[in-house]
Amino acid sequence: MRATMNQRVTLHEGRVFRLVRENVTLENGVTIDLDIIRHPGASAIVPLTENNTLFMIKQYRHAAGGFIWEIPAGTLDPNESPLECAKRELVEETGFSANKWQKLGEITPVPGYSDERIHIFCATDLAPARQDLDMDEILHVHEVRFDDAIAMIQRGEIQDGKTISGLFMASLWLNDGVPACSVSNA
Repeated sequence: MRATMNQRVTLHEGRVFRLVRENVTLENGVTIDLDIIRHPGASAIVPLTENNTLFMIKQYRHAAGGFIWEIPAGTLDPNESPLECAKRELVEETGFSANKWQKLGEITPVPGYSDERIHIFCATDLAPARQDLDMDEILHVHEVRFDDAIAMIQRGEIQDGKTISGLFMASLWLNDGVPACSVSNA
């Protein structure tokens, strides 16, 4: 099913996304105004060590009201591939690079009002690199046992959707050896 676009107006142009109002006619004949966040997309990374641990970040998120547990992630730059973004964000946020990459899948976090897609990767064969935080990033890197991270989800300590999705996708890949998507080119 496709809707017929009647009109599109940009309401706000932000640093990361655009807020638009689209007047569309749906397949059933209903015409409606929809406010939509148009987002360039993002990549998120589950950085796994040889010791069955991963690097997670506890990051200050003003909109969420404080610090939350997350896997490293960031918005795609113009003309940047999801894998390039993942590689850049891993180094910037954690201070580690990876020699091996596996695409685990993609998620659409809030399809009711945004077109954002988050590409989720597993990064292995990690090596120290130079962390390079953006000036508005307040975060702390923690090494967490993978099983403990899953338990943190069960206890409600991890509530971030991309993190929950990424950890469960990684768990499936680790247990079954079969990723949700094909192997990416590193």
